[in-house]
Amino acid sequence: MIHEVSGKIEWGQLQVFCVDSVDAESWYNRWDPSARPRRAPQRLRKLHHPRSRASHENLSGHSQITTAGCSFGAYHALNFALKHPDLTNSCIALSGSFDMRQFMNGYYDNDFYFNNPVDYVPNTSDPWFLERYQHMNIILAAGDHDICLGENFRMAEILGKKQIPHWLDIWTGGEKHDWPLWRRMAVKFF
Repeated sequence: MIHEVSGKIEWGQLQVFCVDSVDAESWYNRWDPSARPRRAPQRLRKLHHPRSRASHENLSGHSQITTAGCSFGAYHALNFALKHPDLTNSCIALSGSFDMRQFMNGYYDNDFYFNNPVDYVPNTSDPWFLERYQHMNIILAAGDHDICLGENFRMAEILGKKQIPHWLDIWTGGEKHDWPLWRRMAVKFF
């Protein structure tokens, strides 16, 4: 993916921070379902840390960031953006699934609820969040034969019902959930 946008990086038009995943210790952790939703956001805490925010300001001239990701990374990108709209001005979610119930074996608590966008977004009524969502650029993109296509339609419907601006971009021609599609999407969206 970095190769696809390397020209913009080299010309100083784009700056990329790649955050390591802890999915093996969170959503894919089969031992303790209650730890899964608490552990998942830890990978993104460094983006929210004030010192990191100062780095963003110094390097980019402002404190706003775009979150982006493919597949599971799309979930992380959207979840972070929706939970931190004061730091995030855009989100590009490529072929994401936004309901984490499949990883919970029936376990459900408040930590899970607040990390499952299909649950907390429909119930969001706080004007602070809703006002910031109005100024956010959210892109949901998937292929027409993508295993997560239905999840993208579902998330777009949820955002639409809350009058949260977004763009649902469906790529046609037999496009599947895989890197060749995401590389072409990166060129388009970045």
